[in-house]
Amino acid sequence: MLDFPRWKVRAIWLGILVMVLLAVPSLLPERTRAQLPGWVPTPTINLGLDLAGGSYILLEAKTSDVATTRLEQMREQVATEMRRAPRVQIGDISTRGGRLSFMVRNVAQVDAAREKLLSITGGGAGLTGQREWDIEVVDQTRFVLTQTDAGLTQAVDRAMDDATDVVRRRIDELGTREPTIIRQGSNRIVVQVPGLDDPKALKDLLGKTARLEFKLVDTTADPAAVLRGDAPVGSQILRYQGTGQPIAVKRNTIISGDQLADARQSYDQNGQPNVDITFDSVGGRRFATVTRENVNKPFAIIVDNQVISAPNINEPILGGRASIAGGFTVDGANQLAIALRSGKLPVDLTVVQESTVSPELGDDSIRAGILASVIAAVAVIAFMILTYGRFGIYATTAVVINVLVILAVMGMLNATLTLPGIAGFVLTIGTAVDANVLINERIREERRRGRSVIQSLELGYKEASRTIFEANVTHAIAGLIMLLLGSGPIRGFAVVLLLGIATSVFTAVTFTRMLVSGWVRKNRPTEIHI
Repeated sequence: MLDFPRWKVRAIWLGILVMVLLAVPSLLPERTRAQLPGWVPTPTINLGLDLAGGSYILLEAKTSDVATTRLEQMREQVATEMRRAPRVQIGDISTRGGRLSFMVRNVAQVDAAREKLLSITGGGAGLTGQREWDIEVVDQTRFVLTQTDAGLTQAVDRAMDDATDVVRRRIDELGTREPTIIRQGSNRIVVQVPGLDDPKALKDLLGKTARLEFKLVDTTADPAAVLRGDAPVGSQILRYQGTGQPIAVKRNTIISGDQLADARQSYDQNGQPNVDITFDSVGGRRFATVTRENVNKPFAIIVDNQVISAPNINEPILGGRASIAGGFTVDGANQLAIALRSGKLPVDLTVVQESTVSPELGDDSIRAGILASVIAAVAVIAFMILTYGRFGIYATTAVVINVLVILAVMGMLNATLTLPGIAGFVLTIGTAVDANVLINERIREERRRGRSVIQSLELGYKEASRTIFEANVTHAIAGLIMLLLGSGPIRGFAVVLLLGIATSVFTAVTFTRMLVSGWVRKNRPTEIHI
Protein backbone atom coordinates (compact mmCIF):
# COMPACT_ATOMS: atom_id res chain seq x y z
CA MET A 1 0.00 0.00 0.00
CA LEU A 2 2.85 2.37 0.87
CA ASP A 3 4.61 1.97 -2.48
CA PHE A 4 4.18 5.49 -3.87
CA PRO A 5 7.64 7.05 -4.24
CA ARG A 6 7.84 10.82 -4.31
CA TRP A 7 8.67 11.00 -8.02
CA LYS A 8 5.52 9.06 -8.82
CA VAL A 9 3.37 11.28 -6.59
CA ARG A 10 4.83 14.41 -8.18
CA ALA A 11 4.32 13.02 -11.69
CA ILE A 12 0.65 12.27 -10.98
CA TRP A 13 0.00 15.71 -9.47
CA LEU A 14 1.83 17.40 -12.35
CA GLY A 15 -0.20 15.48 -14.92
CA ILE A 16 -3.45 16.35 -13.15
CA LEU A 17 -2.45 20.02 -12.93
CA VAL A 18 -1.72 20.15 -16.66
CA MET A 19 -5.07 18.53 -17.44
CA VAL A 20 -6.94 20.96 -15.20
CA LEU A 21 -5.27 23.92 -16.90
CA LEU A 22 -6.15 22.51 -20.32
CA ALA A 23 -9.77 22.08 -19.22
CA VAL A 24 -10.12 25.73 -18.13
CA PRO A 25 -10.48 27.25 -21.67
CA SER A 26 -13.55 25.09 -22.32
CA LEU A 27 -15.18 26.54 -19.20
CA LEU A 28 -14.50 30.17 -20.16
CA PRO A 29 -16.85 32.30 -22.30
CA GLU A 30 -15.73 32.79 -25.89
CA ARG A 31 -15.19 36.52 -25.33
CA THR A 32 -12.84 35.80 -22.42
CA ARG A 33 -10.89 33.23 -24.45
CA ALA A 34 -10.39 35.78 -27.22
CA GLN A 35 -8.68 38.15 -24.75
CA LEU A 36 -6.06 35.60 -23.67
CA PRO A 37 -2.48 36.10 -24.95
CA GLY A 38 -1.68 34.34 -28.21
CA TRP A 39 0.94 32.10 -26.60
CA VAL A 40 -1.58 30.61 -24.17
CA PRO A 41 -2.91 27.26 -25.48
CA THR A 42 -6.70 27.27 -25.58
CA PRO A 43 -7.94 23.80 -26.52
CA THR A 44 -11.71 24.04 -26.50
CA ILE A 45 -14.63 21.72 -27.04
CA ASN A 46 -16.85 22.43 -30.02
CA LEU A 47 -20.58 22.46 -29.38
CA GLY A 48 -22.79 20.30 -31.56
CA LEU A 49 -25.87 21.34 -33.50
CA ASP A 50 -28.23 20.73 -30.59
CA LEU A 51 -26.19 22.96 -28.26
CA ALA A 52 -24.80 25.73 -30.47
CA GLY A 53 -27.71 25.94 -32.87
CA GLY A 54 -27.27 25.57 -36.59
CA SER A 55 -28.72 23.98 -39.69
CA TYR A 56 -29.81 20.46 -40.53
CA ILE A 57 -30.26 19.50 -44.18
CA LEU A 58 -31.20 16.17 -45.71
CA LEU A 59 -30.11 15.83 -49.35
CA GLU A 60 -31.47 13.27 -51.78
CA ALA A 61 -29.64 12.28 -54.94
CA LYS A 62 -31.33 11.83 -58.27
CA THR A 63 -29.65 8.52 -59.01
CA SER A 64 -31.37 8.18 -62.38
CA ASP A 65 -28.89 10.78 -63.61
CA VAL A 66 -26.07 8.30 -63.01
CA ALA A 67 -27.33 6.08 -65.82
CA THR A 68 -27.62 9.05 -68.18
CA THR A 69 -24.13 10.29 -67.30
CA ARG A 70 -22.60 6.83 -67.76
CA LEU A 71 -24.32 6.50 -71.11
CA GLU A 72 -22.90 9.83 -72.32
CA GLN A 73 -19.43 8.98 -71.03
CA MET A 74 -19.54 5.62 -72.76
CA ARG A 75 -20.60 7.33 -76.02
CA GLU A 76 -17.49 9.52 -75.89
CA GLN A 77 -15.25 6.57 -74.99
CA VAL A 78 -16.59 4.47 -77.84
CA ALA A 79 -16.11 7.32 -80.33
CA THR A 80 -12.54 7.89 -79.12
CA GLU A 81 -11.60 4.20 -79.03
CA MET A 82 -12.90 3.47 -82.52
CA ARG A 83 -10.77 6.29 -83.94
CA ARG A 84 -7.59 4.78 -82.52
CA ALA A 85 -5.42 2.51 -84.63
CA PRO A 86 -6.44 0.13 -85.99
CA ARG A 87 -9.36 2.43 -86.79
CA VAL A 88 -12.87 0.98 -87.01
CA GLN A 89 -15.31 2.78 -89.29
CA ILE A 90 -18.66 3.25 -87.51
CA GLY A 91 -21.84 5.22 -88.11
CA ASP A 92 -23.56 7.68 -85.78
CA ILE A 93 -23.77 6.63 -82.14
CA SER A 94 -27.28 6.62 -80.70
CA THR A 95 -28.23 6.76 -77.00
CA ARG A 96 -31.99 6.46 -77.43
CA GLY A 97 -33.98 4.32 -75.04
CA GLY A 98 -31.19 4.27 -72.46
CA ARG A 99 -29.04 2.05 -74.68
CA LEU A 100 -25.98 2.86 -76.77
CA SER A 101 -25.95 1.57 -80.33
CA PHE A 102 -23.92 2.05 -83.48
CA MET A 103 -23.26 0.26 -86.76
CA VAL A 104 -19.90 -1.02 -88.02
CA ARG A 105 -19.64 -0.09 -91.70
CA ASN A 106 -17.26 -2.89 -92.63
CA VAL A 107 -18.36 -6.42 -91.65
CA ALA A 108 -14.72 -7.51 -91.51
CA GLN A 109 -14.13 -5.11 -88.59
CA VAL A 110 -16.86 -6.49 -86.31
CA ASP A 111 -14.43 -8.64 -84.29
CA ALA A 112 -12.02 -5.71 -83.92
CA ALA A 113 -14.86 -3.52 -82.71
CA ARG A 114 -15.87 -6.15 -80.14
CA GLU A 115 -12.31 -6.32 -78.80
CA LYS A 116 -12.23 -2.56 -78.40
CA LEU A 117 -15.59 -2.57 -76.59
CA LEU A 118 -14.48 -5.31 -74.21
CA SER A 119 -11.47 -3.20 -73.23
CA ILE A 120 -13.52 -0.11 -72.29
CA THR A 121 -16.72 -1.57 -70.81
CA GLY A 122 -15.01 -2.78 -67.66
CA GLY A 123 -14.84 -6.13 -65.94
CA GLY A 124 -17.10 -7.55 -63.28
CA ALA A 125 -19.26 -5.31 -61.09
CA GLY A 126 -17.97 -5.88 -57.57
CA LEU A 127 -18.39 -9.48 -56.35
CA THR A 128 -21.49 -10.17 -58.43
CA GLY A 129 -19.62 -11.66 -61.36
CA GLN A 130 -21.79 -9.65 -63.78
CA ARG A 131 -20.27 -7.27 -66.29
CA GLU A 132 -20.97 -3.56 -66.03
CA TRP A 133 -22.22 -3.50 -69.65
CA ASP A 134 -23.91 -6.13 -71.79
CA ILE A 135 -22.67 -6.20 -75.41
CA GLU A 136 -25.00 -7.51 -78.07
CA VAL A 137 -24.61 -7.75 -81.85
CA VAL A 138 -27.79 -7.22 -83.86
CA ASP A 139 -28.09 -7.85 -87.62
CA GLN A 140 -24.40 -8.83 -87.80
CA THR A 141 -23.03 -5.24 -87.78
CA ARG A 142 -24.99 -3.25 -85.17
CA PHE A 143 -23.66 -3.22 -81.59
CA VAL A 144 -26.00 -2.51 -78.68
CA LEU A 145 -24.59 -1.73 -75.20
CA THR A 146 -26.88 -1.96 -72.19
CA GLN A 147 -26.02 -1.14 -68.57
CA THR A 148 -26.45 -4.09 -66.21
CA ASP A 149 -28.24 -3.69 -62.88
CA ALA A 150 -25.10 -4.71 -60.98
CA GLY A 151 -22.98 -2.20 -62.87
CA LEU A 152 -25.48 0.59 -62.31
CA THR A 153 -25.77 -0.22 -58.59
CA GLN A 154 -22.00 -0.09 -58.25
CA ALA A 155 -21.88 3.22 -60.14
CA VAL A 156 -24.57 4.74 -57.91
CA ASP A 157 -22.68 3.67 -54.78
CA ARG A 158 -19.44 5.23 -56.08
CA ALA A 159 -21.30 8.39 -57.08
CA MET A 160 -22.82 8.75 -53.60
CA ASP A 161 -19.42 8.30 -51.94
CA ASP A 162 -17.94 10.92 -54.27
CA ALA A 163 -20.89 13.25 -53.65
CA THR A 164 -20.39 12.95 -49.89
CA ASP A 165 -16.72 13.91 -50.27
CA VAL A 166 -17.60 16.89 -52.48
CA VAL A 167 -20.23 18.10 -49.99
CA ARG A 168 -17.66 17.84 -47.19
CA ARG A 169 -15.09 19.86 -49.15
CA ARG A 170 -17.63 22.57 -49.96
CA ILE A 171 -18.71 22.95 -46.35
CA ASP A 172 -15.07 23.05 -45.22
CA GLU A 173 -14.55 25.95 -47.65
CA LEU A 174 -17.23 27.90 -45.75
CA GLY A 175 -15.02 27.84 -42.65
CA THR A 176 -17.59 26.06 -40.46
CA ARG A 177 -16.44 23.99 -37.51
CA GLU A 178 -17.13 20.32 -36.95
CA PRO A 179 -19.88 19.67 -39.51
CA THR A 180 -21.47 16.23 -39.58
CA ILE A 181 -21.76 14.80 -43.09
CA ILE A 182 -22.84 11.17 -43.45
CA ARG A 183 -24.61 8.96 -45.96
CA GLN A 184 -28.07 7.74 -45.07
CA GLY A 185 -29.37 4.79 -47.02
CA SER A 186 -28.50 4.38 -50.67
CA ASN A 187 -29.24 7.88 -51.99
CA ARG A 188 -29.33 10.39 -49.13
CA ILE A 189 -26.78 12.57 -47.34
CA VAL A 190 -27.29 14.14 -43.91
CA VAL A 191 -25.61 17.51 -43.31
CA GLN A 192 -25.46 19.16 -39.88
CA VAL A 193 -23.59 22.45 -39.56
CA PRO A 194 -23.38 23.94 -36.03
CA GLY A 195 -23.38 27.72 -35.75
CA LEU A 196 -25.02 28.32 -39.14
CA ASP A 197 -28.36 30.03 -38.52
CA ASP A 198 -29.41 30.66 -42.13
CA PRO A 199 -29.28 27.53 -44.30
CA LYS A 200 -30.11 29.35 -47.56
CA ALA A 201 -26.50 29.95 -48.62
CA LEU A 202 -25.65 26.38 -47.67
CA LYS A 203 -28.56 25.00 -49.69
CA ASP A 204 -27.60 27.08 -52.72
CA LEU A 205 -24.03 25.83 -52.51
CA LEU A 206 -24.85 22.17 -51.98
CA GLY A 207 -27.52 22.14 -54.67
CA LYS A 208 -25.07 23.32 -57.34
CA THR A 209 -23.68 20.41 -59.31
CA ALA A 210 -20.82 22.61 -60.61
CA ARG A 211 -20.20 20.59 -63.75
CA LEU A 212 -17.97 22.93 -65.75
CA GLU A 213 -17.56 22.35 -69.49
CA PHE A 214 -16.07 24.25 -72.39
CA LYS A 215 -17.66 23.44 -75.75
CA LEU A 216 -17.41 24.98 -79.19
CA VAL A 217 -20.49 26.79 -80.47
CA ASP A 218 -22.00 25.22 -83.60
CA THR A 219 -22.00 28.21 -85.98
CA THR A 220 -23.47 26.10 -88.80
CA ALA A 221 -26.76 25.55 -86.98
CA ASP A 222 -29.89 27.09 -88.50
CA PRO A 223 -31.12 29.83 -86.08
CA ALA A 224 -34.75 28.94 -86.79
CA ALA A 225 -34.10 25.27 -86.01
CA VAL A 226 -32.27 26.24 -82.83
CA LEU A 227 -35.29 28.24 -81.67
CA ARG A 228 -37.45 25.16 -82.29
CA GLY A 229 -35.02 23.07 -80.24
CA ASP A 230 -33.63 21.11 -83.19
CA ALA A 231 -29.85 20.61 -83.19
CA PRO A 232 -27.64 19.37 -86.03
CA VAL A 233 -26.09 15.91 -85.76
CA GLY A 234 -23.22 16.00 -83.25
CA SER A 235 -24.58 19.10 -81.47
CA GLN A 236 -27.06 19.83 -78.69
CA ILE A 237 -29.29 22.70 -77.62
CA LEU A 238 -28.51 24.45 -74.34
CA ARG A 239 -29.85 27.67 -72.87
CA TYR A 240 -28.24 30.80 -71.47
CA GLN A 241 -28.44 31.22 -67.73
CA GLY A 242 -30.96 33.90 -66.84
CA THR A 243 -32.39 34.69 -70.28
CA GLY A 244 -33.16 31.10 -71.34
CA GLN A 245 -32.14 31.87 -74.93
CA PRO A 246 -31.24 28.65 -76.83
CA ILE A 247 -27.83 28.08 -78.37
CA ALA A 248 -26.38 25.13 -80.31
CA VAL A 249 -23.06 23.74 -79.06
CA LYS A 250 -20.96 20.76 -80.06
CA ARG A 251 -21.52 17.65 -77.96
CA ASN A 252 -17.82 16.97 -77.51
CA THR A 253 -16.35 18.65 -74.43
CA ILE A 254 -13.04 20.32 -75.16
CA ILE A 255 -12.20 21.12 -71.52
CA SER A 256 -13.96 19.91 -68.36
CA GLY A 257 -13.89 20.85 -64.69
CA ASP A 258 -11.82 17.73 -63.97
CA GLN A 259 -8.85 19.63 -65.40
CA LEU A 260 -9.35 22.59 -63.10
CA ALA A 261 -6.62 23.48 -60.60
CA ASP A 262 -8.20 26.50 -58.89
CA ALA A 263 -11.14 28.90 -59.02
CA ARG A 264 -11.37 32.26 -57.22
CA GLN A 265 -13.87 35.09 -57.10
CA SER A 266 -12.41 38.21 -58.67
CA TYR A 267 -13.39 41.40 -60.54
CA ASP A 268 -13.10 42.33 -64.19
CA GLN A 269 -11.79 45.65 -65.52
CA ASN A 270 -15.22 47.22 -64.98
CA GLY A 271 -15.36 46.19 -61.35
CA GLN A 272 -17.96 43.47 -61.96
CA PRO A 273 -17.65 40.18 -60.02
CA ASN A 274 -16.41 37.20 -62.01
CA VAL A 275 -14.64 33.89 -61.43
CA ASP A 276 -11.01 33.42 -62.42
CA ILE A 277 -10.13 29.79 -63.14
CA THR A 278 -6.76 28.12 -63.53
CA PHE A 279 -6.27 24.81 -65.36
CA ASP A 280 -3.82 22.12 -64.42
CA SER A 281 -0.89 21.35 -66.74
CA VAL A 282 -2.90 18.96 -68.92
CA GLY A 283 -5.90 21.26 -69.09
CA GLY A 284 -3.71 24.28 -69.80
CA ARG A 285 -2.06 22.58 -72.76
CA ARG A 286 -5.41 21.35 -74.05
CA PHE A 287 -6.96 24.83 -73.69
CA ALA A 288 -4.03 26.41 -75.54
CA THR A 289 -4.30 23.88 -78.39
CA VAL A 290 -8.06 24.29 -78.78
CA THR A 291 -7.97 28.10 -78.75
CA ARG A 292 -5.06 28.09 -81.22
CA GLU A 293 -7.00 25.88 -83.63
CA ASN A 294 -10.27 27.82 -83.31
CA VAL A 295 -9.30 31.50 -83.47
CA ASN A 296 -12.24 33.78 -84.39
CA LYS A 297 -14.73 31.09 -83.36
CA PRO A 298 -17.02 31.29 -80.29
CA PHE A 299 -16.93 28.77 -77.47
CA ALA A 300 -19.44 28.26 -74.67
CA ILE A 301 -18.63 28.23 -70.96
CA ILE A 302 -21.19 25.86 -69.45
CA VAL A 303 -22.01 25.21 -65.78
CA ASP A 304 -24.62 22.57 -64.99
CA ASN A 305 -25.87 22.50 -68.59
CA GLN A 306 -26.49 26.26 -68.59
CA VAL A 307 -24.41 28.55 -70.79
CA ILE A 308 -22.85 31.29 -68.68
CA SER A 309 -21.23 33.06 -71.63
CA ALA A 310 -20.09 32.35 -75.18
CA PRO A 311 -17.11 34.64 -75.92
CA ASN A 312 -15.20 34.71 -79.18
CA ILE A 313 -11.66 33.33 -79.31
CA ASN A 314 -9.75 36.39 -80.54
CA GLU A 315 -6.33 34.83 -80.03
CA PRO A 316 -4.79 31.69 -78.53
CA ILE A 317 -5.03 31.59 -74.71
CA LEU A 318 -1.67 30.19 -73.61
CA GLY A 319 -1.49 30.94 -69.90
CA GLY A 320 -3.75 28.16 -68.67
CA ARG A 321 -6.16 30.75 -67.25
CA ALA A 322 -9.65 31.90 -68.12
CA SER A 323 -12.39 34.05 -66.65
CA ILE A 324 -16.11 33.37 -66.26
CA ALA A 325 -18.30 36.45 -66.37
CA GLY A 326 -22.06 36.16 -66.21
CA GLY A 327 -23.60 39.05 -64.31
CA PHE A 328 -22.73 37.54 -60.93
CA THR A 329 -23.16 39.09 -57.52
CA VAL A 330 -20.15 38.82 -55.21
CA ASP A 331 -21.82 36.03 -53.22
CA GLY A 332 -22.88 34.24 -56.39
CA ALA A 333 -19.38 34.38 -57.86
CA ASN A 334 -17.87 33.20 -54.57
CA GLN A 335 -20.29 30.27 -54.33
CA LEU A 336 -19.52 29.24 -57.91
CA ALA A 337 -15.78 29.45 -57.21
CA ILE A 338 -16.15 27.27 -54.10
CA ALA A 339 -18.27 24.77 -56.00
CA LEU A 340 -15.81 24.58 -58.90
CA ARG A 341 -12.64 24.16 -56.85
CA SER A 342 -14.25 21.60 -54.51
CA GLY A 343 -15.17 19.42 -57.48
CA LYS A 344 -18.35 18.67 -59.36
CA LEU A 345 -21.12 16.58 -57.89
CA PRO A 346 -21.53 13.30 -59.78
CA VAL A 347 -25.30 13.43 -59.10
CA ASP A 348 -27.85 16.18 -58.58
CA LEU A 349 -28.76 16.73 -54.94
CA THR A 350 -32.15 18.01 -53.82
CA VAL A 351 -33.02 19.28 -50.35
CA VAL A 352 -35.87 17.08 -49.06
CA GLN A 353 -35.79 18.17 -45.42
CA GLU A 354 -34.32 21.07 -43.50
CA SER A 355 -34.52 22.49 -40.03
CA THR A 356 -32.80 25.17 -38.00
CA VAL A 357 -31.93 24.89 -34.32
CA SER A 358 -31.85 28.35 -32.77
CA PRO A 359 -29.00 29.32 -30.43
CA GLU A 360 -31.66 30.01 -27.78
CA LEU A 361 -32.78 26.37 -27.90
CA GLY A 362 -29.14 25.35 -27.67
CA ASP A 363 -28.68 27.55 -24.59
CA ASP A 364 -31.71 25.91 -22.99
CA SER A 365 -30.20 22.49 -23.67
CA ILE A 366 -26.89 23.55 -22.13
CA ARG A 367 -28.59 24.94 -19.02
CA ALA A 368 -30.66 21.78 -18.65
CA GLY A 369 -27.57 19.61 -19.10
CA ILE A 370 -25.54 21.63 -16.59
CA LEU A 371 -28.41 21.49 -14.08
CA ALA A 372 -28.66 17.71 -14.50
CA SER A 373 -24.89 17.38 -14.08
CA VAL A 374 -24.87 19.52 -10.92
CA ILE A 375 -27.76 17.60 -9.36
CA ALA A 376 -26.10 14.30 -10.19
CA ALA A 377 -22.76 15.48 -8.80
CA VAL A 378 -24.28 16.81 -5.54
CA ALA A 379 -26.28 13.62 -5.04
CA VAL A 380 -23.25 11.41 -5.64
CA ILE A 381 -21.00 13.53 -3.41
CA ALA A 382 -23.54 13.55 -0.56
CA PHE A 383 -24.02 9.80 -0.79
CA MET A 384 -20.31 9.02 -0.86
CA ILE A 385 -19.39 11.29 2.04
CA LEU A 386 -22.28 10.13 4.22
CA THR A 387 -21.54 6.49 3.48
CA TYR A 388 -17.75 6.32 3.47
CA GLY A 389 -16.55 9.43 5.31
CA ARG A 390 -12.92 10.25 4.50
CA PHE A 391 -12.83 7.69 1.71
CA GLY A 392 -15.99 9.29 0.28
CA ILE A 393 -14.17 12.63 0.15
CA TYR A 394 -11.33 10.98 -1.75
CA ALA A 395 -13.84 9.46 -4.16
CA THR A 396 -15.63 12.78 -4.82
CA THR A 397 -12.30 14.52 -5.38
CA ALA A 398 -11.52 11.87 -7.96
CA VAL A 399 -14.91 12.47 -9.65
CA VAL A 400 -14.25 16.22 -9.99
CA ILE A 401 -10.78 15.64 -11.41
CA ASN A 402 -12.22 12.98 -13.70
CA VAL A 403 -14.66 15.47 -15.25
CA LEU A 404 -11.90 18.05 -15.74
CA VAL A 405 -9.62 15.49 -17.37
CA ILE A 406 -12.42 14.51 -19.78
CA LEU A 407 -12.88 18.17 -20.72
CA ALA A 408 -9.14 18.55 -21.27
CA VAL A 409 -8.86 15.47 -23.48
CA MET A 410 -11.93 16.46 -25.55
CA GLY A 411 -10.48 19.93 -25.97
CA MET A 412 -7.14 18.56 -27.18
CA LEU A 413 -8.97 16.26 -29.62
CA ASN A 414 -11.11 19.20 -30.78
CA ALA A 415 -14.10 16.96 -30.18
CA THR A 416 -17.73 18.03 -30.44
CA LEU A 417 -20.03 17.98 -27.43
CA THR A 418 -23.68 17.20 -28.12
CA LEU A 419 -26.70 16.85 -25.85
CA PRO A 420 -26.21 13.06 -25.68
CA GLY A 421 -22.60 13.88 -24.80
CA ILE A 422 -23.83 15.80 -21.76
CA ALA A 423 -25.89 12.72 -20.92
CA GLY A 424 -22.62 10.80 -21.12
CA PHE A 425 -21.12 13.26 -18.64
CA VAL A 426 -24.00 12.71 -16.22
CA LEU A 427 -23.62 8.96 -16.60
CA THR A 428 -19.87 9.27 -16.05
CA ILE A 429 -20.45 11.15 -12.79
CA GLY A 430 -22.76 8.41 -11.58
CA THR A 431 -20.57 5.50 -12.64
CA ALA A 432 -17.18 7.05 -11.86
CA VAL A 433 -17.63 6.14 -8.19
CA ASP A 434 -18.47 2.51 -8.96
CA ALA A 435 -14.83 1.55 -8.62
CA ASN A 436 -14.53 3.33 -5.28
CA VAL A 437 -17.72 1.66 -4.01
CA LEU A 438 -16.24 -1.73 -4.89
CA ILE A 439 -12.92 -0.85 -3.27
CA ASN A 440 -14.49 0.56 -0.09
CA GLU A 441 -16.87 -2.35 0.32
CA ARG A 442 -13.97 -4.77 -0.14
CA ILE A 443 -11.98 -2.90 2.53
CA ARG A 444 -14.99 -3.17 4.88
CA GLU A 445 -15.21 -6.88 4.24
CA GLU A 446 -11.52 -7.43 4.98
CA ARG A 447 -11.82 -5.47 8.24
CA ARG A 448 -14.78 -7.62 9.30
CA ARG A 449 -12.59 -10.67 8.74
CA GLY A 450 -10.17 -9.28 11.33
CA ARG A 451 -7.34 -8.14 9.05
CA SER A 452 -5.24 -5.12 9.98
CA VAL A 453 -5.81 -1.68 8.50
CA ILE A 454 -2.84 -1.96 6.16
CA GLN A 455 -3.78 -5.47 5.03
CA SER A 456 -7.42 -4.46 4.50
CA LEU A 457 -6.42 -1.48 2.36
CA GLU A 458 -3.93 -3.54 0.36
CA LEU A 459 -6.37 -6.38 -0.31
CA GLY A 460 -9.27 -3.99 -0.90
CA TYR A 461 -7.52 -2.25 -3.77
CA LYS A 462 -5.87 -5.42 -5.10
CA GLU A 463 -8.94 -7.68 -5.19
CA ALA A 464 -11.37 -4.99 -6.35
CA SER A 465 -9.10 -3.93 -9.22
CA ARG A 466 -9.75 -7.21 -11.05
CA THR A 467 -13.53 -6.71 -10.93
CA ILE A 468 -13.16 -3.04 -11.89
CA PHE A 469 -11.08 -3.95 -14.93
CA GLU A 470 -13.54 -6.60 -16.16
CA ALA A 471 -16.56 -4.30 -15.70
CA ASN A 472 -14.94 -1.43 -17.57
CA VAL A 473 -13.83 -3.69 -20.41
CA THR A 474 -17.46 -4.64 -21.07
CA HIS A 475 -18.45 -0.96 -20.95
CA ALA A 476 -15.63 -0.09 -23.33
CA ILE A 477 -16.70 -2.78 -25.82
CA ALA A 478 -20.23 -1.38 -25.89
CA GLY A 479 -18.91 2.17 -26.28
CA LEU A 480 -16.53 1.12 -29.07
CA ILE A 481 -19.37 -0.52 -31.00
CA MET A 482 -21.44 2.68 -30.71
CA LEU A 483 -18.45 4.74 -31.86
CA LEU A 484 -17.75 2.57 -34.90
CA LEU A 485 -21.29 1.85 -36.02
CA GLY A 486 -23.18 4.86 -34.70
CA SER A 487 -23.45 8.33 -36.16
CA GLY A 488 -24.16 11.86 -34.99
CA PRO A 489 -25.49 11.97 -31.40
CA ILE A 490 -24.71 8.29 -30.79
CA ARG A 491 -21.04 8.86 -31.61
CA GLY A 492 -21.03 11.94 -29.35
CA PHE A 493 -22.32 9.85 -26.48
CA ALA A 494 -19.81 7.08 -27.22
CA VAL A 495 -16.85 9.50 -27.23
CA VAL A 496 -17.68 10.85 -23.77
CA LEU A 497 -18.41 7.35 -22.46
CA LEU A 498 -15.08 5.92 -23.65
CA LEU A 499 -13.12 8.88 -22.33
CA GLY A 500 -14.99 8.60 -19.02
CA ILE A 501 -14.14 4.91 -18.73
CA ALA A 502 -10.43 5.51 -19.29
CA THR A 503 -10.14 8.51 -16.99
CA SER A 504 -12.39 7.13 -14.23
CA VAL A 505 -10.24 4.01 -13.86
CA PHE A 506 -7.19 6.20 -13.37
CA THR A 507 -8.78 8.66 -10.94
CA ALA A 508 -10.82 6.09 -9.00
CA VAL A 509 -8.03 3.56 -8.56
CA THR A 510 -4.61 5.16 -8.97
CA PHE A 511 -5.42 8.69 -7.74
CA THR A 512 -7.48 7.67 -4.69
CA ARG A 513 -4.91 5.01 -3.85
CA MET A 514 -2.24 7.70 -3.84
CA LEU A 515 -4.36 9.87 -1.48
CA VAL A 516 -5.03 6.97 0.86
CA SER A 517 -1.36 5.98 0.79
CA GLY A 518 -0.28 9.49 1.77
CA TRP A 519 -2.78 9.62 4.62
CA VAL A 520 -1.78 6.18 5.95
CA ARG A 521 1.93 6.94 5.70
CA LYS A 522 1.49 10.19 7.59
CA ASN A 523 -0.96 9.12 10.34
CA ARG A 524 -0.38 5.37 10.70
CA PRO A 525 -4.02 4.77 11.77
CA THR A 526 -4.94 1.73 13.86
CA GLU A 527 -8.61 1.97 12.89
CA ILE A 528 -10.54 3.30 9.89
CA HIS A 529 -14.19 4.33 9.69
CA ILE A 530 -15.56 3.25 6.38
